[in-house]
Amino acid sequence: MKVLYSCLSKSWGGMEMITLTFVKELLKRNIQVELLCLKESRIHVEACASGIITHPVKASGYFHPFTVIKVGYLIRKGHFSLIHTQASKDLWILVPALRIIKSNIPLFLTKQVGSFIVKKDFLHRFLYNRVTKAFAISRVIKKNLVETTPLDKDKIELVFNGIDTEKFNPANADRKKVRKEFSIADNELLIGMLARFSPGKGHEEFLMATKILSAKFDNLKFIIVGEASRGEDEYAASIKKLVSDYELTNVIFAGFRSDTPDVLSAMDIFVFPSHAEAFGIALAEAHSMALPSVCSNSDGVLDIAVDGETTLLFETKNADDLADKLEVLIKDAQLRERFGVNARKRAKELFDLNVIMQNTIEHYKNSLEG
Repeated sequence: MKVLYSCLSKSWGGMEMITLTFVKELLKRNIQVELLCLKESRIHVEACASGIITHPVKASGYFHPFTVIKVGYLIRKGHFSLIHTQASKDLWILVPALRIIKSNIPLFLTKQVGSFIVKKDFLHRFLYNRVTKAFAISRVIKKNLVETTPLDKDKIELVFNGIDTEKFNPANADRKKVRKEFSIADNELLIGMLARFSPGKGHEEFLMATKILSAKFDNLKFIIVGEASRGEDEYAASIKKLVSDYELTNVIFAGFRSDTPDVLSAMDIFVFPSHAEAFGIALAEAHSMALPSVCSNSDGVLDIAVDGETTLLFETKNADDLADKLEVLIKDAQLRERFGVNARKRAKELFDLNVIMQNTIEHYKNSLEG
């Protein structure tokens, strides 16, 4: 089996990271995989650094006749068994390329992000009718695919994004390393969130809740992990300015970290305040690290977090409610412990990468046999 993965994105977030994860996992299983990506994009750079065979192209917008011809030639010359794209926009290049070379190899689409636009016109029917199988990463995305695309329901499967539950295992992480780095005392609770600086991730609510709680407790530290994506530096600066505006002295901006398991291990409570999330890979990783959490009650979060079992859900965009729910966990160490145990168990059962990859490979094999 030889697979061409596609992710023609300039950004660096969950979709791009999970693409590389899946490519690496397939390679571990002795499946040949090559990656179609945008030239000099972050995913291109990261893939090359990992030794993945890449095919960089130039493409912005939707119509690229020369790129379509180039990709068609690549598919024919590469003798790929199937194609799997993580971005629906890639269909504008992949489908015409397959048509030009008259190839009937299976085409898989993982839908990572929902759409507010109904795509059932002639052109979109042309694109989506060529899709062999579409994977929705959450129930809200599956519903979105049914409502906005011409895909038949029997072509849509619910396949969660997977995480490495051994990499994200509290038993294998160093809790003290990051706490020592940022001078966090043993008697202090560290409350954190992990997200790129982008509108809608809930940084404003997190910092407002920080202000409220810091006035009540003197043993709290707060950490924000992540960096600004392309074109979001101004937004990141506005978030950091809130810390000085609120006169907060207990907030740590950790930036991008490659040691995510150690960072999560250092935390006592994880916060996921996103306004709308298709899945929330960081939340799944936090669950795997046995972290109790407080999460917004929206969208793909509800496929991961269970209110009263792994998590306390708060009203999305409501900083006061976020602060109230955090206060419950701050005051109750036993509840934090119980939520953490339940979270780890849920992550292993539903989101373990080995389970997700085996499911994916079975779909590949069924499509080739069919």
